[in-house]
Amino acid sequence: MSHAKRRKILGIIETDNTFERTEHRGREAWLGKCLHCNAHLWVGLDGEPISRATIEHILPKTAGGTDALTNLALACARCNQGKGSRHDPRYHRDARARELVERLLARRRERWRHPESDDEA
Repeated sequence: MSHAKRRKILGIIETDNTFERTEHRGREAWLGKCLHCNAHLWVGLDGEPISRATIEHILPKTAGGTDALTNLALACARCNQGKGSRHDPRYHRDARARELVERLLARRRERWRHPESDDEA
């Protein structure tokens, strides 16, 4: 996995209050929850997924979504692939797809944690 992708994952973790630092199989890691199903997601301290954690673009890029942290979350691969294949391509003409995106954006806002800045140390 690229350095940029791992940095993006760590940015998501830093702004998602479900993630906490803990031990996993004898090493420190991040433990959090899938945005969709709340399944446990494990990520190494370096941003490398241990479980099948994937980057979720809540508002799909095809519908104008960006890489802003407010539009990104971590999801298990099963949920992310399901959303992508069922909802993303039909987003503009499917009210259920738009409702799903609104629910996920609201959940992301509920889970938002302001990142710590170096200035606060």
